[in-house]
Amino acid sequence: MLRKWKQAVVVGSSQGIGEALVYELARHDISVALVSRNDAAMKAVAEKAKTLGQAKYFPTYHHDVTNYAEVPELFQQITKDIGGLDVIIYNAGVMPDVKLDEYNFEKDKHIIEVNLLGAMAWLDEAAKRFTSVEEGTIVGISSIAGERGRIVNPPYHTSKAAIATYLESLRNRLSRRGVNVVTIKPGLIETEMGKKSPNRLWMITPEEAARQIVKAARRGAVVKYVPWKWRIMSFVLHSIPSFIFRRLSF
Repeated sequence: MLRKWKQAVVVGSSQGIGEALVYELARHDISVALVSRNDAAMKAVAEKAKTLGQAKYFPTYHHDVTNYAEVPELFQQITKDIGGLDVIIYNAGVMPDVKLDEYNFEKDKHIIEVNLLGAMAWLDEAAKRFTSVEEGTIVGISSIAGERGRIVNPPYHTSKAAIATYLESLRNRLSRRGVNVVTIKPGLIETEMGKKSPNRLWMITPEEAARQIVKAARRGAVVKYVPWKWRIMSFVLHSIPSFIFRRLSF
């Protein structure tokens, strides 16, 4: 049975998968609060979303996800403004290029701050709210890149593995309280981030990714690979012994 949602928050909603998620939710007549640091792009997304369904309320909130101290008050303001909350999706993420001979702590730190700590700041607030009402859906974006520690971008792989573990822990805490926690593991998506990859295997559009994510979350999925074929790749990756995996160049 599909969950009935009226109000949603998408953190990281000005482009790529986040933008597509806002549109997909709008098509299901769900009001969406947009959170991003890119005001102009975010407001343009909100205006388009108003034309896609019956929901007409798409407020925007300027926020840098590394400003953790701002989150509790902003979260409360958003839920008050939109009249409740059924689902929150944390989509914010960065993946700067990391050279094979590069060890840059400032760059590593920024990736962890955005991809992991920002998620924890927002989803902890959602967990508290949903626990109190014993319902709600939390969606976090991990990645197939978090399945193993590859050589190309250690901090990015680390951040995606860590958020997957964090979401599993939340799920184990919250499922007994009627709260669903969904881990999304996309493969290659046609976004600015995805286009950096020379590999095009099973690449899909942000719109198709959003459709699959929303459908899976409304059905109460636990872990969703986007598209599903990446589950096969996950099995393959985990089957490769370390002494072989460390010799691979991808």
